[in-house]
Amino acid sequence: MNNASEPSNVVDLSQRLDPRSERVGALLVTVRGLATKRLHALASNMFENIDDALFDLAEKAENNAAQTQFFDGMREVRKKRAIVERTFLGQVARDLADFSAGRTRAPDADASARPLANIELSLVGENELEESLAITSMIGKNEQRLARALFAVTQRLSVICGGARMDDASNPVGPASLAGAFRQAMRELLVEVRVKLIIYKLFDRYVLAGIDELYDDINNELAAAGVLPQLRHEISTRRSDAPAPIGPASPAAAQAAYATAPVTDAAAAEFMQSLHALFSARRGDVATGGASGAPIPTGPLPSPTELLGALTLLQSQIAVLPSNAAPLATQADVTRDVAQLKEQLLAQIGQLRGQQTAHVSGVDEDTIDLVGMLFEFILEDHNLPAEMQVMLARLQIPYLKVALLDRRMFAHKTHPARQLLDALADAAKGWSAEADRDGRLYEKVKTIVERLLHDFDDDLGIFNRLATELQDFLDISRKRAELAEQRVAESTRGREKLEQARRRAAQEIVGRIGEASLPPLIYGVLTRAWANYIVLTLLRQGEESHEFRDSLRFIDDFVASARPVHDTNARRDLRAMLPGVERALRRGLAAVAFQEADTEQLLAQLHAFYRQQLGEAAPETASGTIVASVMPLPEAIQAIEEPVLAPDPDDEEAALRDEAFDETYLAQARELKVGQWLEFVAGDGTTDRAKLSWVSPISGRYLFVNRRGLKVADHSLAGLAQAFAEGTARVLDSTLLFDRAMDAIVEKLRQPDNA
Repeated sequence: MNNASEPSNVVDLSQRLDPRSERVGALLVTVRGLATKRLHALASNMFENIDDALFDLAEKAENNAAQTQFFDGMREVRKKRAIVERTFLGQVARDLADFSAGRTRAPDADASARPLANIELSLVGENELEESLAITSMIGKNEQRLARALFAVTQRLSVICGGARMDDASNPVGPASLAGAFRQAMRELLVEVRVKLIIYKLFDRYVLAGIDELYDDINNELAAAGVLPQLRHEISTRRSDAPAPIGPASPAAAQAAYATAPVTDAAAAEFMQSLHALFSARRGDVATGGASGAPIPTGPLPSPTELLGALTLLQSQIAVLPSNAAPLATQADVTRDVAQLKEQLLAQIGQLRGQQTAHVSGVDEDTIDLVGMLFEFILEDHNLPAEMQVMLARLQIPYLKVALLDRRMFAHKTHPARQLLDALADAAKGWSAEADRDGRLYEKVKTIVERLLHDFDDDLGIFNRLATELQDFLDISRKRAELAEQRVAESTRGREKLEQARRRAAQEIVGRIGEASLPPLIYGVLTRAWANYIVLTLLRQGEESHEFRDSLRFIDDFVASARPVHDTNARRDLRAMLPGVERALRRGLAAVAFQEADTEQLLAQLHAFYRQQLGEAAPETASGTIVASVMPLPEAIQAIEEPVLAPDPDDEEAALRDEAFDETYLAQARELKVGQWLEFVAGDGTTDRAKLSWVSPISGRYLFVNRRGLKVADHSLAGLAQAFAEGTARVLDSTLLFDRAMDAIVEKLRQPDNA
């Protein structure tokens, strides 16, 4: 029996009003007016902030694909803001109208309410689950935060609608109804789920966080109108499925939460129930009481305190990892430890109880096995270097404690323990001894692992603190790496522009010479000194400049000046041409920093050559040979490398196709995105990890850098495809560790041969 002083969920029907009366109609109009005005202002403020938030995220995006998602989201929100806002407010108005007419309903019965087992456990239609979890979380948080005011609004509206039973979920201005109305409006937006989740967070921050004043307005208006004027804002007994906060908790609170509600949200509960069915089938629990048919142990089940205490004792035994001077345990040792933890835990509980054996509840056993499979996955995950696999596998006991305290970790991507493990694995993915010569990343990961092993008892807040610390470290490292990466890209870009300019210069010179047979002096000037001038002109002024056009005109004139002269008109034309040739040549040589003495020496040889061309006397050597035809070029000209016609960047790819090269690998190379990590295997079997930093728009070559931003490899498209074909390169999965692990675990549990 309830204490008389405690608030009741049932409204005294003697206080109800006739919903058809004019008075009730006027009150409902007032409520609708208050809701429309307040929600319109809050929604407008939210939309003003969406644009800024998405722009900031785009600027800080980890890769081009993420940046594109945020910019596309900005454009879509700008384009459809009016219709989304109108749909949201319209749905709220319809909910209020239905309420006025006595048609109360629970908010949107969507995928979040469907059993996970009926959605084939593809981790529950990933996008749909994430959206449902985001909404469920914000509803629970705000219903708890606004409990007092919301209780009063619900009771007063219940009186207005004739005393019918109403709860927070069916309240037309409650967080659940408002969130459902906004979800309905969000269907107008064609954006990635990542952008949707950000918008939901902003709805929570700018709309639901501001409805306190709406509730105050409604309560004040209705109380002043005589609707339950003496009602105190008492908190009614909360629904059992209200989400509990994920954060620091006292040991007593944590144990109480675990004992009374091991999984405190519907989605997580459904997920664990579905897994329990898979685990039961795998063990043969239903038929035999165990996979081996052994009898189920009898006796009291261990309490949460006993489980956590036994784990803490085991945790203390591995709390200190060896220093760098002493290597960590081998992977085989750690794999054995991971596999034996369940057995060790049961033995530890038995020792504490003075018994030889112990057993746990089916749900606890599922949790223990699930965490064990998670860490088995880590030890088999080729995304992680072996050293990091061994390091992270040491976290099995702390994560088992988390799972026993709060099983939402398995269903919530935003759970702090899950986010920390994902962040550690993502940082470890790009680790290699070569890229981490100073050992900073290795030591940071090792420090975090040691602190969890040494300090974690039942305060989940430590995961948030360590995640922030890790992120600060990674931000500093990333800024350093970005500077180095930028320098590498700029250097590579500069070399490619130079090669492109050399190729163009060579093409122009060779094409304009054609079949002409030039004297060595003329040919040497064009293919060496003048080629350098063309390259410099292309790099500085570009191919649309008049300087570049003049440099090509000089080639034609210079080639023409070397043709044999047979008559008076030809000699006249050559004499007219030579002053311009000399002026252009002087300018070009000066531009490429020729010394004046070298220039004069070259021009003296050309003067002698042209005098010979014109039939004038030319100096001879002691042997009587014409000087201009055999005298060596100046040393400065000889030092310039003759341009070589480089192959077209597509030639190699075409050649590989001609050799029946598998198009699959070319497609794999083409689909690479900047920011993706790859593992390369050298000829001696050693491996290195590198991130795709830049794809050249000139040559199409792929530049790879390590986590310090230093160049690791440089491949053409065809060369990279060849590496994929030979198995000397492979793409590392960009999916978060926890997501990949849960997919793999569910798939493994479904296999009938794994019992």
